[in-house]
Amino acid sequence: MKYNLLTIFCLLFCLSLQANEDENEKKFPISVNGSIHSNILFPEKDKDIGADIGFEDVPALTALTNTYLDLNIMSQYVNAGGRFEYLKYPLPGYEPDFAGWGVPYLYITGHYKKIRLTVGDFYDQFGSGLIFRAYQERSLGIDNAIRGGRLSVEPYKGINIKALGGQQRRYFEHNPSYILGGDLELNFEQWFTKMCESNTFFMLGGSFITKHEEEKEPYIEIYTPSGLNRLNFPEDVAAYDIRARMQKGKYSFLLEYATKINDPSFDNNYIYKNGTAWLFSSSYAQRGMSILLQAKRSDNMSFRSYCKDNSTAASFINHLPPFSMQHSYSLATLYPYATQPDGEWAFQGVFSYTFQRNTILGGQYGTNIKINASHIRAIDKEYVIDYTEYSDPTRLLYGTEGYTSSFFKMGKEKYYQDINIALDKRITSNFRLNLMYMNLLSNEWVIRAHETVTEPYLKANIFVAEGKYQQSLLFTLRTEIQYLNTKEDQGDWCAATIELSILSKFMITIADMYNPGETDLHYYKALLTYTHKSHLIQAGYGRTRAGYDCSGGICRTVPASKGFLLNYNYNF
Repeated sequence: MKYNLLTIFCLLFCLSLQANEDENEKKFPISVNGSIHSNILFPEKDKDIGADIGFEDVPALTALTNTYLDLNIMSQYVNAGGRFEYLKYPLPGYEPDFAGWGVPYLYITGHYKKIRLTVGDFYDQFGSGLIFRAYQERSLGIDNAIRGGRLSVEPYKGINIKALGGQQRRYFEHNPSYILGGDLELNFEQWFTKMCESNTFFMLGGSFITKHEEEKEPYIEIYTPSGLNRLNFPEDVAAYDIRARMQKGKYSFLLEYATKINDPSFDNNYIYKNGTAWLFSSSYAQRGMSILLQAKRSDNMSFRSYCKDNSTAASFINHLPPFSMQHSYSLATLYPYATQPDGEWAFQGVFSYTFQRNTILGGQYGTNIKINASHIRAIDKEYVIDYTEYSDPTRLLYGTEGYTSSFFKMGKEKYYQDINIALDKRITSNFRLNLMYMNLLSNEWVIRAHETVTEPYLKANIFVAEGKYQQSLLFTLRTEIQYLNTKEDQGDWCAATIELSILSKFMITIADMYNPGETDLHYYKALLTYTHKSHLIQAGYGRTRAGYDCSGGICRTVPASKGFLLNYNYNF
C-alpha cells in the first residue's frame, strides 16, 4: 500500500507540472501550491545531560529527521493533493509507532456552488471539538486525519450541514474502527435583516458522532467472586454535542454541552460511566480593552477510536481545550498543563487594557497591561468501591460504573494554577520593553507522574524581561532574560537569549538555560537563520533539556538531546 500511495503522489506531482504548462498555454484556472518542511538533527552523546537517544537503534552517522512534502492542485471544480512524510528515524521523543515513511495523506475534493465532497483523507472539527476534532500538530506527533468521505452542503442560506465517515489514522496505519458523524449549524442573522442591522449574530448547532469498534484481542479480564471474567466492550459508542453562540456588538457568548455514552477504555480504567462536558465562554472587546471569561467541566470524556490504545497522542477522536495560557517564554513552559481527560473543573480569565498615548500611565507611546488567571482542579468523585486498602486498586473498578460525581461540587485536589501579569511598553520610537511575572502551582504527581518531585505540588515564581531595539528594517536586536524560583524539582533556573536580525534576511540567535538549583548544567544553543522569499534555512548547534512539549493541553515527553541542527522550510 505504501508504494502504491507513493506512485499516486508522484503522479499527482507530474500532473501538477503539466497543469502549470497547460495553464500558461490554454489559460486553464489551475494552480499548484505546497510546502517542504524538514527538521534534521545530527545527534551527539552527552553524558552530563543524559543525551543518548537513538544511538542503539539508529545506524552510525545517521541523521534524525522529520520531513514533510505537501502538494495541492487547485481548480475551479476539483482540488486534489497529498503529503509525503519521511519519519524513518524521527527526532527524539516520539512514540515508537511514529517512525515510518510513505504517503499517508491523499485527497480529492469536488466543489460546485455550495456543495463540497471530499474522498480520501481530511481534517475537520465539530464545534469546539468536544466530541470530534481531526487535526495535525507536527510538534506533538499528532495526525488523526480521517480516511473516508465528507459531504458539506448549504441547502439554504444560514444552514450548514456536514456528514462524514471513515477510519482514523494512527501513525502510518489506520485504526480498525469506523467513525460516522454529522453536524448542523443554523445562523439566524442570515434570515432576519434586523439582526444584522443591529450587529447581532446568533448560531445554534448540533453534532453527532459514533464509532463502531469490534472487540479485538488482547482481551481485558477481571476477577469477580464468580471467577475470572472478560469485559464486554460496546461495539458502538455515540457522542452528542449542542451549542449556541451569540454576538451582540462588543459582547460574545458561547455555551456548549457534550455527552458520550459508556465507553470503557485505557484512559478511564475500563469503567462504564457516561461522559459529559460543559463549556462556557464570554468576551467583551472595545478599543483599548478586552475581557475573556471561560469555564469548563469535563467528566470521563476521553474518546478514542481504539479503546485499548495507551499512547499519549494517537487515536483520540475528540479534543478538550485546556483553558490555560499557552506561554512562549522558555522558563514559563517548563511545567505546562496537560488536560486530564478523566475529569476537571477549569477556569480562565484574561483582562487586557491599553493606556492611551499622552496620559500619565500611557506616556508618549501608550502602555498595554495584560492579566491572565487560570485555575484547574479535580471534580468531586465518590467511587462505587472503596479501593483504598488494595495494592492495585484501579483494577477493582474494571467493569463497574466507576464513580458518581455531583455537578457543582469540586474536588479538593488542585491540578494547576497560573496567575501572570504582562506589561508591554514602548519606551522610545525604536525600543520596546516587555515585562512578565508568573505565579505557578502545578500538581506534578497528577499531570506528569513526576518522579523527581517529593511533594505533589510544585510552586514557582517566574520573572521575564524582554527588550527589542529596531533601527528601521535593516537592524533589530532582541534580548530576553528569565528567572524561575522554586524549592521543588531541580530548583532555580536562569535563561537568556540574544537575537540579532540583519537586513530582514539573517538572524543570529544565542540562548542558554542554566540550572543553578541542582544540576549546575547549561543548555546552550546557537542558531543562524536565513530567509529569502519563501525559503527559510536554519543551522545551529546546542543542547535540549529533557522536558515536555505541549500544545492545546496535550503534551509529549522530550528527552535530552545534543547535536547539530538543520531546518528548512519552503512554501510554493
